[in-house]
Amino acid sequence: MVHVVPQKKEAYFKRYQVKFRRRREGKTDCRARIRLINQDKNKYNTPKYRFVVRFTNKDIIAQIVSATITGDNVLASAYAHELPGYGLQVGLTNYAAAYCTGLLLARRVLRMLEMDAEYEGNVEASGEDYSVEPTDPRRPFRALLDVGLVMTTTGNRVFGALKGALDGGLDIPHSDKRFAGFNKEGKQLDAKAHRKYIYGGHVVDYMKLLMEDEAEKYQTHFSEYLKKGLEPDNMEEVYKNVHAAIRADPLVKKSEKEAPKEHKRYNPKKLTYEERKASLVERVKALNSAGGVADDDDDEDDQE
Repeated sequence: MVHVVPQKKEAYFKRYQVKFRRRREGKTDCRARIRLINQDKNKYNTPKYRFVVRFTNKDIIAQIVSATITGDNVLASAYAHELPGYGLQVGLTNYAAAYCTGLLLARRVLRMLEMDAEYEGNVEASGEDYSVEPTDPRRPFRALLDVGLVMTTTGNRVFGALKGALDGGLDIPHSDKRFAGFNKEGKQLDAKAHRKYIYGGHVVDYMKLLMEDEAEKYQTHFSEYLKKGLEPDNMEEVYKNVHAAIRADPLVKKSEKEAPKEHKRYNPKKLTYEERKASLVERVKALNSAGGVADDDDDEDDQE
């Protein structure tokens, strides 16, 4: 049987419609985005907020975003590189750091909206599922989880950030099936296992394993931990202090910038109109005075 290559006729190219730019670039799941940003038709000028979580090689980005026809507006954002200011110096991309970043964003948004006193959230991270209860007169701040293109497997770091935002006091529709520690066979969440991940227990287990089996690899793999004086026994206390520091002051800390240095100019400074006019007047006066002196000298010569 002869293999026949199908030919694309004129009708194909005439009716062809290109996909959205970010879909062509493989950056956006447009099908999911449309369902996240479409607002009810009986709500006017009411933004629909998304809890956006993204991961890079060295950072975690969490934002509260609303979509408009001119583009997305970011209400507030939090980053894992802010955590050193709260006491967490290393391990800024793991599950525990994602929890801290989500908690930081939640407390920051509620502080901005002056709702932090009404909705304190779950102060003690026990690992159990938590949903904020509405109180009078203001309802809790509601947002929808936007995970982007990541695989939503059980225990993904995205759900660590989600858990932090929930404990921080945000109202986010969710299920506990994707939290770390969920048992598929028993179909229930193991709160102890989840709490272990929130306080970096999985990292502690690996540290202890390397200390016993491969001491040299432990010295290199956790060199930054050792420089900061972090041992397996005090990791949980570190994360507890970080959570308390975030709740105490979640606002953005502005860095102190040095005043710009004065650079030496190698070309003459451009003068303003007033400066040029004043310079011209001075030159004219100088010429007039010089001309007057010359006339006096000529008169003296004639008299002699």
